[in-house]
Amino acid sequence: MCKRSQRIPDDLIPNALSVARARLGDIPYDLTLSNPTACGFAYPPDLLEGLGGPSAFRYHPDPRGPLSARRAVAAEYRRWALDVDPGRVVLTASTSEAYTFLFKLLCDPGEAILVPSPSYPLFDHLARLDAVEALSYDLDREGGWRIDFANLESAPDHVRAVVVVHPNNPTGSFVHPADADRLVALCSDRGWALIADEVFLGFSLDGGPGEDWSFAAVGDCLCFALGGLSKSVGLPQLKLAWIVAGGPDRNVRSALEGLEYIADAYLSVSTPVASAAPDLLAAGGKIRRAIADRCRSNLDTLRRVCRSEPSVTVLPVGGGWSAAVRLPLTTDEEEFFVRLLTECGVAIHPGYFYDFPAGGYAVTSLLTRETHFGEGVRRLLAFIGRIIHP
Repeated sequence: MCKRSQRIPDDLIPNALSVARARLGDIPYDLTLSNPTACGFAYPPDLLEGLGGPSAFRYHPDPRGPLSARRAVAAEYRRWALDVDPGRVVLTASTSEAYTFLFKLLCDPGEAILVPSPSYPLFDHLARLDAVEALSYDLDREGGWRIDFANLESAPDHVRAVVVVHPNNPTGSFVHPADADRLVALCSDRGWALIADEVFLGFSLDGGPGEDWSFAAVGDCLCFALGGLSKSVGLPQLKLAWIVAGGPDRNVRSALEGLEYIADAYLSVSTPVASAAPDLLAAGGKIRRAIADRCRSNLDTLRRVCRSEPSVTVLPVGGGWSAAVRLPLTTDEEEFFVRLLTECGVAIHPGYFYDFPAGGYAVTSLLTRETHFGEGVRRLLAFIGRIIHP
């Protein structure tokens, strides 16, 4: 057998919760769903008609993506009162690919990026696959998940970029405007680039400072704002995302030249999807509103049901598709979530999947159909009751 690259982890054995899910098969009350196409939303029947238009049969590759699609993406930022230059937009097949393009652009092998904690665990995997080190910086739960700047400012010299998620997945916290200003100044001073993942920006729940602002407005440091069809119009299967480059003109020009070189090596964006992007984005508001309404409804249900157990706390949710819950766990966390699944048919993500602080946290998706969501939460509370009030 040939030697495997160190970019692939040695231990790929699934954890106990994944094993239990595989054994169970169908999950009666799955509170981990992140795929909107599996959650019963009524998509407009003609939404995908543009994929079969005449332009889909003509291939004229542009490393940055067709200008018509980039113009449509730029127009999306008018929702945040921004006039984005389509020339500063680069299309990718996914936000994951956008990250890999940016890691290639900004980092040599062995250099580092800073990623928030708690946050989505995919960053570690993407960075490792590009031979880049992912170092975490803390978000302060007691301070409403504000950035811990003392932690951030102690970063080592081989850091090249900082990632923010706005709003964060899974805490739902927006980057506070004061923190954004301080972060931009720090990046400018250190020569770091700023990568802002804004895929959930159009989904405000509790809201809060920063909800009406995009990092595409940044002009004082090199900054990349990310978005995509997966969340903005609930169509993850269409595989189209984007990078909006901002900052000083000289830095942006150099970055766009590098991104064009990288993108030209892959040409991964599908012509039919890119050709249909203007129509998809124009029509996508309807499904975006339906998803936001579902998330708000389920968040209300979560809070209402959890009031029956004072030891359970639903944390504030600025925006996004998830909610974090503090649980009174007195047993091993992994054992708790495995038993909840096998005994109650309820799947929910443990907080440690997202690097939450020590203690009992769970992360629930707010996309699940309302009836299944409500029953799943009730079963969760009943299970907790049996454990702490035997």
